Amino acid sequence: MRIIDTEIPDVKLVLPDRRGDARGFFSEVFRKDALAAAGIDAEFVQDNHSFSATMGTVRGLHFQTDPYAQGKLMRVARGAILDVAVDIRHGSPTFGKHVAVTLSADNWHQLWIPAGFAHGFCTIAPDTEVLYKVTAYYAPKHDFGMQWDDPALGIRWPVSAEEAVLSDKDRRHPTLADLPVHFHYPAEAA
Repeated sequence: MRIIDTEIPDVKLVLPDRRGDARGFFSEVFRKDALAAAGIDAEFVQDNHSFSATMGTVRGLHFQTDPYAQGKLMRVARGAILDVAVDIRHGSPTFGKHVAVTLSADNWHQLWIPAGFAHGFCTIAPDTEVLYKVTAYYAPKHDFGMQWDDPALGIRWPVSAEEAVLSDKDRRHPTLADLPVHFHYPAEAA
C-alpha cells in the first residue's frame, strides 16, 4: 500500500496493492499501521455504502461539525466517481482550494479526507457503489453542506448543473462566501 500527498498535503491518495491470478484478485484495502505511518492516525467508527444508479449523480458537498466532524476514507467497489475535497478550515494556506481525483473499481485508488473539508462526488459511470469509513458517527444536527457548483471553488465537475442528479437538500446549500466559520487552521485545542 502506497500513500501519497495530493496538492493539499492533508488529503492523501491511498493506493492499495491488488494481486490477481486466474481466480480473481486479493487486496488489503485497509491497514491501520500503514495509514498511521503516513500521518493518518484515525479511528474509524462507521462504514457507509452508497449506490447511485445514474451517471451524473452528485452527492455533496457535505461535512459534519465538531464534536462529530468526520474524516473519511473513500473507495469505489463498482463504477467510478470524481471525488472532491474542499478545504474549509479558516486560516489554512489552502482555504477554499480543492482536490479532485477519479476513484474507480478499475484504478482501485482511495482518498483520505480529514475533518475540516467539505466532501462530495459525482458518478462518472452508471450503477456506482462507493464504500467509505468515517471517524465519527452520523449526527444530523451537525450535518451541513455547501454549494457543489460554487463558481468560486473552480471545480471542473463532469456534469452541468442542469444535468446533475441532486437531492433537494444538496440544491440549497450556501456558497463558500456565505458559509459560517465551522473550522479553524490549525485546529483549536479541545
